[in-house]
Amino acid sequence: MFDNLIESKRKADVKKGLGTGFFSLVIHGGIIAAALYGTLKSHAGDDAGKLDTMMVYVNQQEEPKHEEPQPIVLDVPLKGFQTIVAPTDIPTNIPPIDLKETFDPKDYSGVGVEGGNATGVVPSSDQVYLEAVVEERPERLSGPQLQYPEILRQAGVTGRVVVQAIIDTTGRAIPSSVRVIQTVHSGFDQPAKNLVLNSLFRPARVSGRAVKVLVNVPIDFTLNRR
Repeated sequence: MFDNLIESKRKADVKKGLGTGFFSLVIHGGIIAAALYGTLKSHAGDDAGKLDTMMVYVNQQEEPKHEEPQPIVLDVPLKGFQTIVAPTDIPTNIPPIDLKETFDPKDYSGVGVEGGNATGVVPSSDQVYLEAVVEERPERLSGPQLQYPEILRQAGVTGRVVVQAIIDTTGRAIPSSVRVIQTVHSGFDQPAKNLVLNSLFRPARVSGRAVKVLVNVPIDFTLNRR
């Protein structure tokens, strides 16, 4: 009889242990599942809170080296006039007289370019002059607004671009002559060239006539700071 009672008690203990182990497994499984769900939920919330950003990489380029344009040398004097300059010191003796020197009143008529003479030539409209030798330099009268590249504006890139062009007798830039000779970033080059190509200039003049002239147009890209 005792053997039967001991055996019955052992079976009851085994059943009780199995029930407790299963219940513990269920609790731990629920805790792990809740932790995983909370981690995924937190990760999703972090992604939703991130802001959309744009990275702008600007490569600073070295200024290209260009050869300076050669000045135009005039083979013949331009039609113009001489200027009489009064001496600052009054001479006390008679200055030497050159009997071979001729005097032409037309050289002092005030017509043409200062420093020329009455027998000079009238400039041709096909010849291209430098700004330094023209009587009236070209001046930009009108044109479109400068277009600032948006990506360079956001990056805060500023600087000067120098565009070289030939301005014809109508005040327009000859498209084939327009080129960038100085820049701080290649992104500025095309907007600067477009500004010159679509602008109207006052033509340069020599002896009162409009002529073609080679000009360097500086264009500044700046940001308005408040």
